[in-house]
Amino acid sequence: MMIGRVCVVGGCGHVGLPLAMAFARAGLDVTSFDINPDAVATVNAGRMPFDEPQASEILPEVIAAGRFRASTDPAAVRDADAVIVVVGTPVDEHLNPDTQAVPNAVTALAPYLRNEQLVVLRSTVYPGVTKLVEEGLQGCGLECDVAFCPERIAEGRAFTELYSLPQIVSGRRPGAVERASALFSLLTERIVVASPEEAELAKLFTNTWRYIKFAAANQFYMIANENGIDFERVRHAITLDYPRAADVPGAGFAAGPCLFKDTMQLAAFNNNNFFLGHASMMVNEGLPAYLVGRLGQRFELKQLVVGILGMAFKAESDDIRSSLSYKLRRILRYRARDVICTDPFVTTDPNLLSLEHVLEHADVLIIGAPHSIYRSLKPCQPVVDVWNLLGHGVLV
Repeated sequence: MMIGRVCVVGGCGHVGLPLAMAFARAGLDVTSFDINPDAVATVNAGRMPFDEPQASEILPEVIAAGRFRASTDPAAVRDADAVIVVVGTPVDEHLNPDTQAVPNAVTALAPYLRNEQLVVLRSTVYPGVTKLVEEGLQGCGLECDVAFCPERIAEGRAFTELYSLPQIVSGRRPGAVERASALFSLLTERIVVASPEEAELAKLFTNTWRYIKFAAANQFYMIANENGIDFERVRHAITLDYPRAADVPGAGFAAGPCLFKDTMQLAAFNNNNFFLGHASMMVNEGLPAYLVGRLGQRFELKQLVVGILGMAFKAESDDIRSSLSYKLRRILRYRARDVICTDPFVTTDPNLLSLEHVLEHADVLIIGAPHSIYRSLKPCQPVVDVWNLLGHGVLV
């Protein structure tokens, strides 16, 4: 069955909206269904609800072409040939994944689904969830092709990586694989076919591998720093023209909505027998406290105002989900006289101040997110720069 109409469920978020726009650019009739009426209204007005390079130009283009719209009406699901669900698997405060979140979300759509539709799961899922979704739809009397095609892009690179990266496609029925492959071939030339279980682990392994690499770098940083050695100089020495160490990352906050969460999902899947993953969590989540502890050895923090530059979870982003800059702020509120924060991209936090105000009133600065705007700063006060953004090293 040819696919001409697509509905993206959760389609006004960081994963769903760029994907919906990309399919609209490819000539499909696309609806982004989302329960957030403010986001839907913003999108239909031709404005992006978050930052994503190129998106602010593409969105009005696909709207004007009549190929894209956003809606809060779940009936939009019924008219689609392919329904792409970007609802993810959350992890609770006890680090347990909610394995029923995605199946429940899809089952809730059952009154609007129909036989022979292609249902694509896009966000990270707990291993086995694709099968649970299939069984849930069958229990509702629906015969749909179910595919798991994990999202692989990095935030801020959607309209590059949607086209350049191979797409993993999985499904239990041959028809599901064929239809999903044809759909994503509109965006990328390379399709990697796997079983659902292989694809589910592939996604978790990918994000967990990155999280472990960042933890190794952060642990190396702490070891060097404890001994008065600049980790960035060591990293330069081992990576320069040496391919076997070329992927050693710099130190910094490993955060955001995916890496930590997916590492904990993998741990839960293996009956919490994942020492490497849990150790990585301890290192990465402990970096803010480590930096504050080092500052406390140098200064009487209770007498100082500390300024944090950058509250997003990564550079050039407005996304503050799971940002460790906020954990840093919580720790400093207990340890310092005051904490003042700024970020040129984040508009959702009313407590943020201007860069000028922070530079003028802070006694010590910490670079929380390595936005490029900070590279040209020449602050007069001490700076904790674990990213080496200013080029003066990373010793604290």
